[in-house]
Amino acid sequence: MAEAPGAPHRTTGSTLLHPLSALLGIPLDQINFVACQLFALLAAFWFRIYLSPSHASSAVRHAFATLFGIYFAVFCFGWYSIHLFVLVMMSYGIMNMASIPNIHRYSFVVAMGYLTLCHISRIYIFHYGILTTDFSGPLMIITQKITTLACQLHDGIGRQAEELTAEQNRLAVKSRPSLLEYLSYLLNFMSIIAGPCSNYKDYIAFIEGRHVHMKLLEVNWKQKGYDRLPDPSPTGAVMYKLCITLVSLILFLTLTKNFPMAYIIDNKFLDKTPFLSRLGYLYVVTQAAKPKYYFAWTLADAVNNAAGYGFSGVDERGTFRWDLLSNLNIWNIETATSFKMYIENWNIQTAAWLKRVCYDRAPWYPTALTFILSALWHGIYPGYYFTFLTGILITLAARAIRNNCRHYFLSSVPLKIAYDIVTWAVTQLAVCYTVAPFVMLAVEPTIKFYNPTDQAGRGQAEDLPPQW
Repeated sequence: MAEAPGAPHRTTGSTLLHPLSALLGIPLDQINFVACQLFALLAAFWFRIYLSPSHASSAVRHAFATLFGIYFAVFCFGWYSIHLFVLVMMSYGIMNMASIPNIHRYSFVVAMGYLTLCHISRIYIFHYGILTTDFSGPLMIITQKITTLACQLHDGIGRQAEELTAEQNRLAVKSRPSLLEYLSYLLNFMSIIAGPCSNYKDYIAFIEGRHVHMKLLEVNWKQKGYDRLPDPSPTGAVMYKLCITLVSLILFLTLTKNFPMAYIIDNKFLDKTPFLSRLGYLYVVTQAAKPKYYFAWTLADAVNNAAGYGFSGVDERGTFRWDLLSNLNIWNIETATSFKMYIENWNIQTAAWLKRVCYDRAPWYPTALTFILSALWHGIYPGYYFTFLTGILITLAARAIRNNCRHYFLSSVPLKIAYDIVTWAVTQLAVCYTVAPFVMLAVEPTIKFYNPTDQAGRGQAEDLPPQW
């Protein structure tokens, strides 16, 4: 994404890497982001080897993870990082002073309220997100963690076991964390910059050295010929994810730059391009917008794995899996044959958070409330609300069509293949149609996209938000 003219190297954080930013022609905020994540990757390997639970106490591991996380936040976001620390300390006070029956409500209102205020101020500070990696990203992850822990603490102390689902019972937290544990969970260097959100019990088990052991105990290793528990290494998973990260970076620097979303509402494009060609280009530009997410989320996953965090067990082939914290499944995204399958494999940890704090707890209209919460969490740009409100309708329509029509196509292999091909194409185009406003952000280009014949909204693409 290009920066606005006159501000090619603007950042709220450190200017140490300004010469590198000028040399590469890449905005300094993005250089700082990548530099911190690469340094975090190296620190994670060191953390796993030299500060393993057998070499260091839990307190030392908590302290190291917290201090490095705070340093990365300050390096990337400068004094704006104070918003992260203010919200963390406010929420810690609520967690210790609020009554258990209300702890999840108060924590949710304060965290989401503070995040929303920051989203509002962000429009005036950065005018439609001129900085692509500002402080709101980490604040969004911290908000997820605060509300996740508050709900799980409420489940563990304020509710009976029989009132909980199996997952809620497994993740319930039975006692309030100490200040060091709380700070480490929210501000650790593995997730402070790009996430993802994880469950508190999983994180504490990782710090205390029980994380991998607990997953391995779920398998009968004697039947597999082992006389003791194996010691799975994350190195292979990290290398694989770094390869995906490299490919995503290359695609971002080439494909993304050459296929801007702004072109789909250009007047000449709308006037001269046939409808089917416009649909095809919409698919291409939506694909071109994905590599930056693939890059950031896969690199964040690799950082956590390098530290030894993210082990999810053993699959049916006996392969060690390191996808507990994975935020996407690229293959399932690109081959999705339903809207539900697509969103279940995109931003997986955020979807899990929405399910745990909203969908599973909403007294009515859980689907609608979950989409609305997702929009509020992302920000206050109008495009987000176009996307998520459209998503509600698409989800309900897709569910109804699938339930009423799919069984007619299961009687033979050719019919099933034809059904899969058609539903793949429809799903991909439905996603493109739904997410275009999410990228465009503002009202005017969104209206023009949805109603290209509306002469009142046919301004120039140059009037779009500056990040375009």
